[in-house]
Amino acid sequence: MINRFLKAKHWVLFILTFGIPMIIEIVMMSFMFSDLMTYAKSMDSDPLQSLKYMKFIPPIMIFYMIFLYGWFWSVAIGLQKKVPVTLKMKVKKFKFFFFFPMIYMVLFMFAFFFLFSHITTQNVDFNPGIAGIIFVIVFPIHLFAMFCMFYIYYFVAKTIKTVELQREVTFGDFVAEFFLILFFPIGIWVIQPTINKMVQ
Repeated sequence: MINRFLKAKHWVLFILTFGIPMIIEIVMMSFMFSDLMTYAKSMDSDPLQSLKYMKFIPPIMIFYMIFLYGWFWSVAIGLQKKVPVTLKMKVKKFKFFFFFPMIYMVLFMFAFFFLFSHITTQNVDFNPGIAGIIFVIVFPIHLFAMFCMFYIYYFVAKTIKTVELQREVTFGDFVAEFFLILFFPIGIWVIQPTINKMVQ
C-alpha cells in the first residue's frame, strides 16, 4: 500500500483527497439549500430537517483522512529506507504525532454528529455549564492535535528533502516543501512528481 501512494500520480491523489470529497460536499449542500427553500415556502415545515444531510459529513471526512493520512504515512515511513544510514530520523515520535490527531478527529466527528442529531431530533435545553466544561476539556486537546498536524507536515517535508539531498537538513532547506504540504491540494502537484522520481 505504501508503494502505491509513493508511485501514485499527482492528479490521482488530488482527486482522491480533494476532488471527490469536494464534489460530494457540493451535492450535499445543494440538497440542503433546496430543502431550506422548500421549508421557507411551507410554514408548517421544520427547517431543522434540512440538516439531516449533516450525517454525511463524518463519512466524507473519513474518506478524505484515509487518503491524506495514507499519503503522509507512506512518505514519512516509506522513504525512510532511502534516508542515509548515518542519519537518524525520529520515526517513533512521528508515529505518536501521526495517530493522535487522527484518533481525535474521528472521535470528535462522531461525537459532534451524535450531539447534533440528538439536539435536532429531541427538545433538549442548552446547558451553558456543561458546554463550558466540554470546551475546557476539548480546547487544549484540539490545540495539541493542531500541533501534531504541523509536526506531521514538518516531518514529511524533512523526510522528502533529506532523501533528495542525502544529508542532514535544516528547516530552511525544506521550508518550501513544508508550505506545499500545508496547502496540500496545490502542493501535491509539485511534491508528488519529485517523490515519483525518488521511488523509481
